[in-house]
Amino acid sequence: MEETYLLNVEGVKKKILHGGRGELPKLQDGSKFTFHFQTLKDDFERTVIDDSREAGMPMEIIVGKMFKLEIWETLLSSMRIGEVAEFWCDTIHTGMYALVSRGMRRIAEGRDPLEGQKHRCGMGNMFDYHSTGYEDLDELQRTPQPLIFIMELFRVEDPSAYKRDTWAMSKEEKLAAVPVLHSEGNRLVLRREFAQAAAKYQEAVICLRNLQAKEKPWEDGWLKLESLVTPLVLNYCQCQLELGEYYEVLEHTTELLQKHNDNAKAYFKRAKAHAAVWNEREAREDFQRVAHLDPSMAAAVKKELKQLGERMRKKHVEDRKRYQGLFQSSQGL
Repeated sequence: MEETYLLNVEGVKKKILHGGRGELPKLQDGSKFTFHFQTLKDDFERTVIDDSREAGMPMEIIVGKMFKLEIWETLLSSMRIGEVAEFWCDTIHTGMYALVSRGMRRIAEGRDPLEGQKHRCGMGNMFDYHSTGYEDLDELQRTPQPLIFIMELFRVEDPSAYKRDTWAMSKEEKLAAVPVLHSEGNRLVLRREFAQAAAKYQEAVICLRNLQAKEKPWEDGWLKLESLVTPLVLNYCQCQLELGEYYEVLEHTTELLQKHNDNAKAYFKRAKAHAAVWNEREAREDFQRVAHLDPSMAAAVKKELKQLGERMRKKHVEDRKRYQGLFQSSQGL
């Protein structure tokens, strides 16, 4: 039997279409809802705007993480596991729906949900979002209106029951995750799974950079985090060297050396990347800096310089042959 009633929230009506099981889930910051949804216009045809089943992926929301459409957290909090419910929401709750839908659609299309979005806030973002790129969503932005949400709640997980994305972690969780990610990266390197190892190091760096953003640069807290970032970036660059991503290595080592211009290991990795892309002069300069900064690496530098010289000589011979062949071909025309 259908049950229709008002939630204790202004501008919301709820109708249970299929009863759930058990009690209402106990929620805390970091709990995760997983659910399917349909969004419909409140018109005669009940025009469907979005359907997560058609998109092929359920929706997830983390409690307490300021999801743009705040009313959804309230709606889901009123549901039991397995419940299907229809919610009518007045315009005061639906003004952000076009932006939320835009992001979800782009993810379903395999695109970056933030593509084209500038890092500005307030009034600036109103201009960035002048068009969503979808005609029906542009209409919703121009003429905000009540919407109907039909939701089916599959599960609610405690924060400890699932792997949390970096953005959803607290400060303490990020700090605890870093040594775990570092260790996992090292284990993958030993198995020569360099792409997977690089992803682990990168995730750890992101955790630390997020924490650094809340510290004053070059003060004690920032420096302590930076000391953890540096070896992770170097490990990431070593993986990229193994994968042949030399310009990636040049980018990250150069950024690192702008802050720490006495880091011999960073110069060494940058020198190897320069050598790999035939930047002979830059490679030699960086190798020489390594030997000056860390005499214990002199033997390794000598070996690399010898290999660089041999590669460059071979390249010059091949270039001469190629140019001679081109010259002879042009003479025969």
